[in-house]
Amino acid sequence: MRIIVVSDTHMPKKAKQLPTRLIEELYSANLIVHLGDWQTVEIYKQLSEFAQVIGVYGNVDEDDIKEIAPRRIVTEWGGFKVGIVHGHGEKKTTEKRVMEEFEGEELDLILFGHSHLPILKFVKKTMLFNPGSATDKRSLPYYSFGVITIEDDVCAEHIFYK
Repeated sequence: MRIIVVSDTHMPKKAKQLPTRLIEELYSANLIVHLGDWQTVEIYKQLSEFAQVIGVYGNVDEDDIKEIAPRRIVTEWGGFKVGIVHGHGEKKTTEKRVMEEFEGEELDLILFGHSHLPILKFVKKTMLFNPGSATDKRSLPYYSFGVITIEDDVCAEHIFYK
């Protein structure tokens, strides 16, 4: 299973169209996950042209996004339990809020966004993955999104580009 993970697209404010580098990978997706701050439903429609899309809403998303995307998701892919959330909130770091969001749940993978910072790390046995932003790199040198491959294991990688 090949999953393309995007977050914080903020379209059309930060980009008028999906980046070419992202589109190249979308053709091979079995599933596309958006981690919030879509900005408009149009991005959902565009991504849906490539594969099934699931996702959560973020702090800048309004009711039209909240109608198609919940605040959080817990799902299972290939026997691996996955938590999905944007990660916004008050106080603490995004990572701490994300960990607290799923406290008490045994997850193999947590996908989150909000910070626009690409992250791949483990907290105990749980992989934390933030794809960064495909359209709003802020002060970082590269835009990014993620690819999750699930076979016998969960494999996550960032795709960086200018």
